[in-house]
Amino acid sequence: MRVTVVVDNCIMPKTKKPLRAEHGLSLLLETAEGRFLFDAGQSEVAADNLALLGVHPRELDAIILSHGHYDHTGGLAAVLARAGKRLPVYCHPGAFADRYSVAGGANRYAGMPHAREQLVSLGADFCPVTEPTTLAAGLTISGAVPRATGFETGDPFLVAAGADGCCGARDTVPDDMAIFHAGDKGLTVISGCAHSGIINVIRHGLAVTGCGRLYAIVGGTHLGPVEKGQQEATLEELKRLEPELVAANHCTGFYMLARLYGIFGARFVPAFVGTVIEL
Repeated sequence: MRVTVVVDNCIMPKTKKPLRAEHGLSLLLETAEGRFLFDAGQSEVAADNLALLGVHPRELDAIILSHGHYDHTGGLAAVLARAGKRLPVYCHPGAFADRYSVAGGANRYAGMPHAREQLVSLGADFCPVTEPTTLAAGLTISGAVPRATGFETGDPFLVAAGADGCCGARDTVPDDMAIFHAGDKGLTVISGCAHSGIINVIRHGLAVTGCGRLYAIVGGTHLGPVEKGQQEATLEELKRLEPELVAANHCTGFYMLARLYGIFGARFVPAFVGTVIEL
């Protein structure tokens, strides 16, 4: 399987194609059974970058949404419009929830920017996922991730809509999902943001696939915004798991990217726009 980073916050300095970066995530997964887009960034950048990477949206076989935040779903409308056909869109039913981020005394809407009806009119055939679901041979959508660790408490700046429509209780992002690839070398976790906690996601992946070891992590880890205790406990557990590849990006944050490089050395890859990973 091949994973290509279509959208990330950053882009490699020596990139020759006029690819663009934005705060968001989109990954192209290519297998013998098809092409699958995991998340769609926050704007038309995903559709534009796909074209520059030689893949027209009409060539996609399905889209998977990791969760319902704007920086993972905002580009869905542009991808669907350019695809010009009906496409299965796998997501948790909770992905359409109203949600906000709170920082610096300001509240900002952080949910999906397009209505379900609009996306359906553009070609989305929504497929609800709550349990582990086979996407292709060796590829499984995680479904809801069990929250088992005591230290992965999540992002303190995310809140769900309250009774008045804004800023209620803390948002634990129950719709958070990942994709698991079970290969000869072990489990690869392909993560959108890992709001469930990347260790929870990994443990769930090992249980679902039956893999005996973690081979790789690709995508967002959301270690950047979480509290220091969660960061340190996560790094210790990742050391113990000894993955052969950590291709992190997006919500991992520069400081935690540097920490991961310090721990894993040559096994670490900054998965910026245009990065291609063969699994």
